[in-house]
Formats: sequence, structure tokens, C-alpha cells
Amino acid sequence: EQRAIASVLGALDDKIELNRRMNETLEAMARALFQSWFVDATQAGLPKGWHYATISELCDINSWTLNKDDELDRIEYVEISEVSRGNIASIQVFQRGEEPSRARRRLRHGDTVLSTVRPERGSYFLCLNPSPNLIASTGFAVVTPTKAPWSFIHAALTLPEVSQHLGHQADGGAYPAVRPEIIGKWEVAWPDKQEKVERFHRTCAPLYERAERNRQESRTLAALRDALLPKLLSGELRVPAVSKCVEANA
Repeated sequence: EQRAIASVLGALDDKIELNRRMNETLEAMARALFQSWFVDATQAGLPKGWHYATISELCDINSWTLNKDDELDRIEYVEISEVSRGNIASIQVFQRGEEPSRARRRLRHGDTVLSTVRPERGSYFLCLNPSPNLIASTGFAVVTPTKAPWSFIHAALTLPEVSQHLGHQADGGAYPAVRPEIIGKWEVAWPDKQEKVERFHRTCAPLYERAERNRQESRTLAALRDALLPKLLSGELRVPAVSKCVEANA
């Protein structure tokens, strides 16, 4: 019986791991394309008509804040400790008025969300099709594209050299942090015509969107696994019945 339980739950873990590996590949493809088109291609100098644009020229930062008049019945809260390199491990749910005081950063589709605390650790995620209740900690900088596609901005801000630079700029004691203005000063190579940027978006947006669907599926599977385990161990549920449920979800 224990082997049967392990086999059932192992199928869920295998699918979660498969999604994780697939996402690594999808995001590596987008990162490699950005590196080739907008970093390596400009090492010897900018092509004619190109210029360097700062993130603050292409985006707004922390432009939408939760306030007491916002009509939300609950808060889905994202804390820094739950975020690592694109993945949100868990989202806490609070009734409105009971959320932490840090729950202030409202999110839009296409936002890149970067931790300002110990930024070299890579606590970032891409916000796609968020619930209106999704709120991030004030420990994040929320970068909202205004003049560039969201895939371009996300690829630009999640290169390893960006987190290294921000880490060197961070100051403070036990929890060194970087000011959002420092993120805004980061420069990216910007073409004279947006055709190349738009082509990048057409190619890479589907990769990021697929990765997000995989993450949502993995969170669902992890919740299912965690809910099934105690019921299987207690005998409340039997393996044959659960196997059909797992096969339908995995």
C-alpha cells in the first residue's frame, strides 16, 4: 500500500519536475535570443541609429499602490521569501484589512517584479494575467513597461549581470537593499526602429506565456499532492480512486 501511495504521489512530483525543466529551457531560449540581438550585437558599438535607453525611460516603477479605497475583499500576497528566479512558491491569502502592512504593490499584466532586498539572489517574477487581488510586498520594485514590450523588459532585467550590478549597489546592514531609482538607471541598447524589438516579443512572449502556464499547473499539482497525502496515509482515500484523479491532472 505504501509503495502504491508513493507511486501515485511520485507521478505528480515527476510532472512538477518536468515543468521545471521545461521552463528552464523556455527561459534560456528567450535569454539567449536577447543576449544575441541586444547585447552581443552591440559589443563592438551600437548600430547606426541605436542608442542606450534607461529602464526609467521605457517603464514606470512602483506606479500603482494599494490604498484603503480599493474595493478588494481579499488580498493574495506575494512575499520576497516565496520568490526565486521566476517561481512563486506560495501565495498567502488574507481578508482585506488583515494583510501585512508591506502588501502595497499592485500588479499589472506584463510587470517584471524584482526584489530590492539582496537583489543578487534573483528573487524576481514575471506577472502575467494576474488576479486583481494579487499584491506584492513593498520589498519589490514593480517595473511596468510603457514604451517597450514586456518580454523585452523582462529579458533585459533578468540577465545575470543585472542582479550582480544591483547587488553591488545595495547598501544596508543585515538586509542590504537597492533603491528603485538604481534599477531605473540601468541602460539597454534600443534600436532606432522598434521592428526588431517587436520581432523579439512575437518570438519570446509565447515562451514566457508557456512557462507561466507550466507554473500554474505545478502549483495546482503541488496543492493536490499535499491534500492527498494525509488522506491516503489515513485510509480516508484509496489508491485506485486517487490514481484516476492523478492521471486526469498529470
